[in-house]
Amino acid sequence: MSVAEIVKPVDAASPVERLHTLVAADMEAADRLIHQRMASAVRLIPELAQHLIDSGGKRLRPLLTLAGAQMAGYRGDGHQKLAAAVEFIHTATLLHDDVVDESDMRRGKKSANVIWGNKPSVLVGDFLLSRAFQLMLETGDLAVLGILANASAVIAEGEVLQLRSANNLATTEEHYLQVVSAKTAALVAAAAEAGPALAKRERDFVSALHDYGMNLGIAFQLVDDALDYSGRQAVMGKSVGDDFREAKMTLPVILAYQRADEQGRAFWKRVIESGTQSGDDLNHAISLVEQTGAIRETLRRAHGYANAACKAIEKLPKSDIHDALVAVAEFCVERAY
Repeated sequence: MSVAEIVKPVDAASPVERLHTLVAADMEAADRLIHQRMASAVRLIPELAQHLIDSGGKRLRPLLTLAGAQMAGYRGDGHQKLAAAVEFIHTATLLHDDVVDESDMRRGKKSANVIWGNKPSVLVGDFLLSRAFQLMLETGDLAVLGILANASAVIAEGEVLQLRSANNLATTEEHYLQVVSAKTAALVAAAAEAGPALAKRERDFVSALHDYGMNLGIAFQLVDDALDYSGRQAVMGKSVGDDFREAKMTLPVILAYQRADEQGRAFWKRVIESGTQSGDDLNHAISLVEQTGAIRETLRRAHGYANAACKAIEKLPKSDIHDALVAVAEFCVERAY
């Protein structure tokens, strides 16, 4: 069975949309802050930032910040500032990531680095990071500042770790998970725990949402990496095979290489280690990851992390927000990002 048969498309009433409805007023306030704070007298900055910020992302990370704050009983507007800060951090990492990966598509549109170039993309990303820290400081909460500052540092470390594993078929599953935990899951975890941390909830409450976000983020990335070999370009919002062309060692490739016969291993050595790709190589790679069961195994593990996310918050007080978070985790492995 192919990933296209396993992963279902997003529907209009997805759990993310339902979560958005539950925090709609706060999300509208956070969105206003996002657009106000990306303003600059340097015209290129808001122009480039808006290209990505308004390009159709689901705002999952700021939604988690707002949902966590609501679950924790927070009163005030600091969570709205944190949600905007989280979105700025995420947007900055995407701008930087597209430069590093030399990507030409993001969310179904030409990436900022293709339109404006690498230097403006990096510098606008730096501007957004600065804005994020300004917003965090305005909450006056050093503990929350520490959570998001640490996540920002970990993301940068993850980028470097991934660079070191490119073209390297000796990359282990453990190294891959270290990269995923740093590049993707760290910010999701920080976003989820920031709200209850701001509300000064007890350690167990904050830790539960941190663990929820960490497991959700890993599940999210596992599915994304599986979909890169699925042929589902329309729902991914990027070119099929981006990871393949960039010789990234994602879990589907790691598993496919481990399980390959001599001929299969020779193929992976040519296209990944040597970077010699041509003609029908992508289609053959897609065939190999499906034939070896690498896609199915990647998605099985994604289900495991989604289940762990649900378990992490099972002892928290039940509410509509709680139910929505459980539904988001369960759904993340059934939809394409």
